[in-house]
Amino acid sequence: MTTILDFDVPFNGHVLKADHYLGRDSNRILYLHGAGNSQRHSHRLLRGALQQRGLGSVCFDAIGHGETGGALAQSSVASRTRQAQAVLAAQAMPEPLVVFGSSMGAYNAIRLTEQHKIDALVLIVPGVYTPAAYEVPFGPEFSAVIRRERSWADSDAWEILSRFEGRLLVIHAEHDATIPLEISERLVAAATRAQSRQLFIVPGAEHNRLWALLAETPADFNAALEMVLEAVDGGRQ
Repeated sequence: MTTILDFDVPFNGHVLKADHYLGRDSNRILYLHGAGNSQRHSHRLLRGALQQRGLGSVCFDAIGHGETGGALAQSSVASRTRQAQAVLAAQAMPEPLVVFGSSMGAYNAIRLTEQHKIDALVLIVPGVYTPAAYEVPFGPEFSAVIRRERSWADSDAWEILSRFEGRLLVIHAEHDATIPLEISERLVAAATRAQSRQLFIVPGAEHNRLWALLAETPADFNAALEMVLEAVDGGRQ
């Protein structure tokens, strides 16, 4: 029997809608969704598979997404980091944490390593951003900044990851039309102090269709899941 507990977190006049997939013995995973139409329910496939292996996870709908709602213009990449910290505090999640970040959420996951003890990062189709975009509210001005040619190249993600000493797994979609392979490669290359670091490229996958594609071939899904479990628990499972 699987148990999913819904909960609310007040944040700057909003109420963040969140849930906790209860795990048997590990409930220190924070899962951060991406931008666009993404929301916490977009990641049920992987979170459910983790829960079946005893690994619980917490995820929330960021402002402007899913059940939380609100206008995207009321948020920013920086606000999303602060929203994540509010959820961590509300749940009193035990450190060291494991943080999953999908797309934009990968950058928030990286930023969280500056304030929290995190011993594993799983970055899925990861986006990174120039510091100039961090505090800019979502909308035309934000879009103008990130749409500059290779605006991500001067991201502080590389420097932040160079100090990370935990386990790093970067999962890239072979046919990702949003995230260049160079970003994923540079993230792994930057993590020179990491306990372990690995880049996994999912053949045939697209930015918004990675785990669903893997699930069409159970053996491939299970192999990818084992790679994730290795990163999460360092082989202790």
